[in-house]
Amino acid sequence: MMLVSACLLSLCATAALSRGLDVVFEWKQLQFDLVVDRRNHVPENNVPVGLEVWKDKLFITVPRWKPGVPVSLAYVNIKEAGKNMSPVLKPYPNSEAHDLRGDNMTRLVSPFRVRADSCDRLWVLDTGLIDILGQVEHVGPNQLLVYDLNTDKLLRRYEIPHRFLKNETFFANIAVDVKANNCEQTFAYLADLGTNSLVVYRWETSRAWQVRHHYFHNDPMAGDYNVSGLNFQWTDGLFGLALSGEHAGYRTLYFHPFSSYSEFSVSTKVLQNETLWFNHTGETYHLFEHLGTRGPHSQSCASFLDEKTGVLFYTQVARNSVGCWNSRLPYNPATQGEVDANDVTMVFPNDVKVDRNRKLWVLTDRMPIFMYGKLNYSDVNFRILSAPVDRAIAQTVCADGSVSHSGSSYHIAVLPFVISCFVFTTHF
Repeated sequence: MMLVSACLLSLCATAALSRGLDVVFEWKQLQFDLVVDRRNHVPENNVPVGLEVWKDKLFITVPRWKPGVPVSLAYVNIKEAGKNMSPVLKPYPNSEAHDLRGDNMTRLVSPFRVRADSCDRLWVLDTGLIDILGQVEHVGPNQLLVYDLNTDKLLRRYEIPHRFLKNETFFANIAVDVKANNCEQTFAYLADLGTNSLVVYRWETSRAWQVRHHYFHNDPMAGDYNVSGLNFQWTDGLFGLALSGEHAGYRTLYFHPFSSYSEFSVSTKVLQNETLWFNHTGETYHLFEHLGTRGPHSQSCASFLDEKTGVLFYTQVARNSVGCWNSRLPYNPATQGEVDANDVTMVFPNDVKVDRNRKLWVLTDRMPIFMYGKLNYSDVNFRILSAPVDRAIAQTVCADGSVSHSGSSYHIAVLPFVISCFVFTTHF
């Protein structure tokens, strides 16, 4: 009787704590369909970095870290999930857009992050760089390319002004803000991790301005990384960008440098004030807020906020995990939750998104091993993982109804499981 009761309690406890992300797609190496010039395809030099989801399309960026990358923005059909775990990637919008021969200024060179907005536009932030880990070369400008997702036609090309650029410029992330579902009233926020700055682009006028702040800089005490036995040092500045829901016409932009343990915020009302940034003084410093710190070894590149719950998801590259924070709570180590962690399937989570159906998506790619070691191509190296948001945050401090006591977090959803187990076992 006691043994049965103990087993049932164990099973109930397991059910109560079940959570995590499911592997949707995985690849040992990336393969592409409809490539214009296959002679320039070196499979081992292709590593995915960013992702985005729009309807049945899952977009993946493949920057040209090394020679032999034929396609830098591709997609797979999500409907293939469960049928084919390693689908061939299709070039977006077509294979010709990735042909670097000639001087076509609308070609795609090396985008790191893309964003699909509520107006069915895909915003592609292109660095224009090739052979980034070798003899780096600019073969295209730093620019925005915006596509109509319903037709795959290019809507607009915007070249980032030279006055905003320096030798160390590196645009690695983008957030897009559509005001009150008015497609003309759209702003894009472009993070330059190399110059510690943010470029704000206004769709309606096709104008841009640059924002600078001390909080965009890296933390010198957070530049030491350890991933899968590899130790390295990075000084990356502004990287993570996530927008809250709209309130009174504006949102909150949550942001952090990559080499940092802190989170910061600013109202988009401040960022959208073009005049303020053409004539800014030291007064702008106090318009930004330092929210708090996550704790050691919590360096994060990408982040994304689920508007319904107010939960901010973020990658934790040194922990091989995805964390979360409920924006209704103070920001400190005790209020940080963990969605999932795995030293095999989640080595270096590089991007995170929440789609329109409130499904969380994560891309992991073992990037430091590719950069400083050697990937084993007989093993799975790249994965796309996913879970519904509500399941992802269940039993974490990030879920609604969470309470904190003496630095520990509990969730009330566990209680029905515990109670049912207790009632069931008392019948024996």
